[in-house]
Amino acid sequence: MGGSDQPPAPNEGSGAQAGERGPDVFLSYSRVDQPRAQQIFDAMEAAGISVWWDGMLEGGTRFHQVTEFNLENAAAVVVLWTKTSIASHWVHDEATRGRDRSVLIPVSMDGSLPPLGFRQFQWIDMSASDGSASDPQTIKLIDAIKAKRGAAGGEIPSGPPATIVGSVPSSAPAPSRSGFQLDRRAAIIGGGAAAIGAVGLAAWGSGLWTGAGGVKRLAVMPFDVVGEAGDQSAILSGISQQIRTQLSRNPLLHVAAQTSSQALKESGKTASAICEELQVDYLLTGRVALDGQRLDVGGELIEGRADRTLLPIEEVGPVGSILTLQGQIATNVIRELTADEDNSDQSDLGGTENVAAYDAFLRGQELYDSAIDEASDRAALTKFDEAIAIDPSYAAAHTMRGRTLALIGTLYGDRSERDKGAEEGLKSAREAIRLAPEFADGHSVVGYIYANELLAMNKAREPYAKSVEFGQGDAEIQSRYAVYRSRMGDFTAAREAIGRALGLDPLNSRVFRFAGNIEYDSRQYDAAIERFRDALTMQANASMSHYLVGITQLALGDVQAAKESFEKERRFVWQKTGLSIAEQSLGNSAAAQQHFGELRDRQGDKSNYQYMQVHAQWGDEEEALGALDAAWEARDGGLIQLKNDPLLDPIRQHPRFAAMLARLGFD
Repeated sequence: MGGSDQPPAPNEGSGAQAGERGPDVFLSYSRVDQPRAQQIFDAMEAAGISVWWDGMLEGGTRFHQVTEFNLENAAAVVVLWTKTSIASHWVHDEATRGRDRSVLIPVSMDGSLPPLGFRQFQWIDMSASDGSASDPQTIKLIDAIKAKRGAAGGEIPSGPPATIVGSVPSSAPAPSRSGFQLDRRAAIIGGGAAAIGAVGLAAWGSGLWTGAGGVKRLAVMPFDVVGEAGDQSAILSGISQQIRTQLSRNPLLHVAAQTSSQALKESGKTASAICEELQVDYLLTGRVALDGQRLDVGGELIEGRADRTLLPIEEVGPVGSILTLQGQIATNVIRELTADEDNSDQSDLGGTENVAAYDAFLRGQELYDSAIDEASDRAALTKFDEAIAIDPSYAAAHTMRGRTLALIGTLYGDRSERDKGAEEGLKSAREAIRLAPEFADGHSVVGYIYANELLAMNKAREPYAKSVEFGQGDAEIQSRYAVYRSRMGDFTAAREAIGRALGLDPLNSRVFRFAGNIEYDSRQYDAAIERFRDALTMQANASMSHYLVGITQLALGDVQAAKESFEKERRFVWQKTGLSIAEQSLGNSAAAQQHFGELRDRQGDKSNYQYMQVHAQWGDEEEALGALDAAWEARDGGLIQLKNDPLLDPIRQHPRFAAMLARLGFD
């Protein structure tokens, strides 16, 4: 710890003086690795960085007090991960404190991955570094430390004032041309549950998704709509998303997902701080104003580290030229960052050149995302139909029509209506692929309908594979694919995909929840519970998250803790399912029966999969297998979890269970 993996001596000297400022760096390493640590120490001191490590302890000092003071007050905690330090409890403790204080800088000294719990952070690979001042990885480490020091109030390099990213009240006057500054769907359409892990995060940490090989990292912030938007609100609000979509198709750009960018929109943080949090190098901000039929779009492409404007954005034209303006902004950004020309058109992206069709599509998307009720979902379908009527070649509209048809059939129809919705949705998504063969979302929806609606898991393999091939820059596409691969039992591919999703969408609690589900499916319970808790930290009381923590605690044998987690779950189905199992395991049969009775009374034939889980855990094999058959007859979407669900282990070896796996297309 702090230079040693040995326990501290019981009696050493005095602590630091009150009000004393901490060092720039607290260096954490294993004593076995001291020769390499000395190289890092020397490089940092040569760069003018003050460093504390346990080699500085003097006789008579109190080990606990001095170490704790420097750990708590250092601007950065640099942790040197090696095969040795990964096994050190002291290094783990120090790294945890650095992580919790948001000052952690992980370094891999021998190519080892950081241990579970620390892989969600970008690390510096110094396994091939010679430690010299001119070595690129040494420079990267020094720059990271200086950034932390500046954030902590230390010396900050001179430069232009920091750009604050925030929103503008809708009542604010339109700026001059030169004045632009700076869950039910998750469970049904989003794919339910999936993944993070060593392989995917190793790719992210080693540079695949952090700018290596010439790839530039970029976030597009939601553009402010200034003044009254009127009937044009949907089309104006969609500008930044359309630009983000076009940028994400360029293989030389890594573009942060909308969810993570939106999470920081109102933070009031500087551009450089947002870039650091999103792990990107550049930030595109903007505002749009409407004056009659004149559209005025402006903004800045900001270089995060220097906190300076790299490219001013100024585009003006009639509202009818909005697609052209969006395309021009994206092209200018691509040219600035890659010296490349963007030769794609809207049809390549599954889009349209018709503004009226685009407006109808955005209104449909807005209704779909609102997730209010059946009326709003059917109104969304009407808008997608309207967009297709205006432009029959609009692939994105065909895709969303297919997605919405499947949703309506699942949520509001009986068995025949669900089957009809799935078949019609499949036709729409296939038409999207015919129109735009490389439109990733079209392939993804085909895969989703095969797996989740038609329960033909093997038929979903090819469309999902194509979706991930064409959607490398789309976090949602990567997450859906990760979910599917996890359910098929291919955890390596699932972890790779969710690693890409996390790199694109690091502030999205759903991605962490998906990460936990992959680890749960693969029986890596300690890793799973950590990911689920990460999700809850990011979004307290997120639907299903307490339940997921609970079933993982059950797997770990901590039934009382599981019960407490289930009691916190807000969703009735998950709460009652969990409590039915936990109370029985605790010997409270009457309470278990009461919870299960309440579940059956409310859900009827809608939750056969959950009934199967409960009966399997209770040891009622025939009841569990009967619920399995009933789930198939109802085409219960929960069956896509059948292959790996630990709660079903008590009936897994029964021939009827194996026959159902084959019927569902698991291999």
